[in-house]
Amino acid sequence: MSRNLDLVLTALAPAIWGSTYLVTTELLPQGYPLTAALLRALPAGIVLLALTRVLPVGIWITRSLILGALNFSLFWWLLFVAAYRLPGGVAATVGAIQPLLVLLLCRLLLDQAVNRLAVVAGVGGILGVALVVLSGKLSLDLIGILAAFAGAVSMAFGTVLTRKWHPPVSALTFTAWQLLGGGLLLLPVALWFEPPLPTPSLAHITGFAYLGLFGGAITYFLWFRGISRLSPSSVTPLGLLSPVSAVCLGWILLDQNLDSAQLTGIVLVLISVWLGQRSQLIKLT
Repeated sequence: MSRNLDLVLTALAPAIWGSTYLVTTELLPQGYPLTAALLRALPAGIVLLALTRVLPVGIWITRSLILGALNFSLFWWLLFVAAYRLPGGVAATVGAIQPLLVLLLCRLLLDQAVNRLAVVAGVGGILGVALVVLSGKLSLDLIGILAAFAGAVSMAFGTVLTRKWHPPVSALTFTAWQLLGGGLLLLPVALWFEPPLPTPSLAHITGFAYLGLFGGAITYFLWFRGISRLSPSSVTPLGLLSPVSAVCLGWILLDQNLDSAQLTGIVLVLISVWLGQRSQLIKLT
């Protein structure tokens, strides 16, 4: 399969993740970040494990738990905290630092040289996301900002270690292990620290089902598949498409306006994503 097709399939993941803030704010009960992360991870992990029927053994049990914590338990919990405490634009802008973090971690953990063009692309991506999602009136919350930053760090570590520790199984099986591990780690924490969910409405059930199936199982399979076929440095810039998708969904579904600054930001993000991929092609030649 060609590199371009791998990139397109991988890019579907952040494009779908762009709906997370919309679904969280419009369909989920407010104030349950741990439970929301749990119900996004554990059912999806169980379903995928039932399909693959391969359990981790030996060192892969520990590694699956670590990766499950980084990619799901910690990241999704922090993501929901940021979503509840910050405007989506602020959280997305803070999270846009992730491609730069991945470049640093690839240098430290995978001994990959840092490409200057990739750094330029990362900085341009942050500026582009800021133009896309930030408005003139901002409501800043220190805990929310710290949660968004910590979430970016967690996902960056998870992305790089997913490549470093790739086991001799399919991407679907590896996704199942991580989702299950992340869900199991979240289970006691959610039960201990959060009250029981209220009687779920149809909207709640729809929201959780969507985030588990599309926002979890399918998209993370595509994401981890991309990491295994490409590289963390190639895959992570595609995550900048998530806030672009979120804004476009708001424009389509919520009748929100797109101004000239946002349109400029979308163009800058797309250029940054292209530069990020270009930097990897230069390294391969």
